[in-house]
Amino acid sequence: MNYNGFQELASTNQWGAIWPELVMAGIALAVLCLDLFLPSTRKRIIATFAIAAQFGLLGFMVIGCGCGDAVSSGPLFGGMIEAGPYLPYMRAFFVLSSALVCYLGVAYLSKQNLPRSEFFLITILVSASMMLLVQSSNFVMLFVALETVTIGFYILVAYCRYSAFSLEAGLKYLILGALSSAILLFGIVLLYGAASNPALEATSKDAMNFGELAKFIAANPHEPLVMIGTVLVLCGICFKIGAVPFQIWVPDVYQGAPTPVTAFLAVSSKAAGFFVLMNLITGPFAALKDLTQPLLSAIAIITILFGNLTAIGQNNVKRVIGLSGIAHAGYLLIAIVALASLGDGAALAPWAIIFYLFSYLFASFAIFGVMVHLAGPADESQELVHYQKLAERQPFLAGVLAIGLGSLAGIPPLAGFIGKLLIFIAAFQAGLYTLLGAAIIGVVISIYYYFGWMRVAFFVKSPLPGDEAKQAYPMPGAVSVMHKVMLSLLVIVTVILGLFQRGLIGG
Repeated sequence: MNYNGFQELASTNQWGAIWPELVMAGIALAVLCLDLFLPSTRKRIIATFAIAAQFGLLGFMVIGCGCGDAVSSGPLFGGMIEAGPYLPYMRAFFVLSSALVCYLGVAYLSKQNLPRSEFFLITILVSASMMLLVQSSNFVMLFVALETVTIGFYILVAYCRYSAFSLEAGLKYLILGALSSAILLFGIVLLYGAASNPALEATSKDAMNFGELAKFIAANPHEPLVMIGTVLVLCGICFKIGAVPFQIWVPDVYQGAPTPVTAFLAVSSKAAGFFVLMNLITGPFAALKDLTQPLLSAIAIITILFGNLTAIGQNNVKRVIGLSGIAHAGYLLIAIVALASLGDGAALAPWAIIFYLFSYLFASFAIFGVMVHLAGPADESQELVHYQKLAERQPFLAGVLAIGLGSLAGIPPLAGFIGKLLIFIAAFQAGLYTLLGAAIIGVVISIYYYFGWMRVAFFVKSPLPGDEAKQAYPMPGAVSVMHKVMLSLLVIVTVILGLFQRGLIGG
């Protein structure tokens, strides 16, 4: 590269365009410094600082500059990242999720003899990496950011090193992560090799760039290496979102991981995968809808049915959440298929995905907030029997649980109902009637296990069949004022988003 080329490359390094990610990294560094220099008697303020700083950043993004109006358009950092139209919402999503995970971490770590500052540090860095991941417009950047996220989750999933369940979950997640990374990387290599072949049309020296790769694929849509590479890349991403047939150990990982990490996996990790899918389907793979649409359609149908049917027989609530999360991945894949089918004409599909993910965030964290309060030291052993008489002993928590589960089930007038409705409308617009029918069947099935959980909390007075020998956790003390405020806000937002969406949906 000559001097002028270097100057041109350096001119695209606009650090101000990624200021939220830099602030998140600064918060993580500050947490590390506080842990190093504060006396042990004052280290409790580290958690308060980490949570408050992230909520402060979120408030500044939303109120001060509209979630990122200062983001520059066009390729940045030599084409490594590019600010898309939905980036402000993606950033807000990950910052909010990170702050809530840290908040749940305070309650979890108070019951465990585990390092605290490191938990907040890794959580914040993983979230910052996700924020960069969803901006990636180059496969090198995508892979580096994705591996940073994955390595952080390796640590977090196995964070409770005294628990055999957590260590087992960490090992299984490591195997899944390594396998998915290998498949993804193999797909990237095939695409790069094909796009660098001078015997084909529209080849490029910068084939790792999404824009250049899109031109090559549009000129060679039936090239075998292109099709195989695309399938492998999509399979690698499907590993990350827990879609069938790549979901095999998802329930085990969700059960063994600490409850805040389970929430992190269920919400942020899943969202990152779908945001990346949006970028790929509307970017380099836009010309391959004849391949991507049937492939993702088949995965979506099987994922919806598998997740809902296997969740029915579960008594461990963390496994229920894990399997229901698989089903939710199937619903979101329907919107991805609609996006692939309609292309630029899919005005509603991207907003349906974003709205669904936000509604899923609020409902899920409300449920996990109840779970982390009720869980004992054996965090992995959270059974339905432990929720008996919850409405009688802790009516506030029972109400929060009911609203959260109702939203996940898609019961009106909660946000989850609107999220599902938007996806159904997007599927109808794209003519995806088979997918629409599968989704409706999945919703009907899901009502059984969501309402079964609520039935135990509100109506079951005697031990469940087969649970006579199990001892329920002693009911924990009263819910703190701060916890009530946090859970109340999540519930209120869930209800408000179900009633009012004006100005929130751009489709």
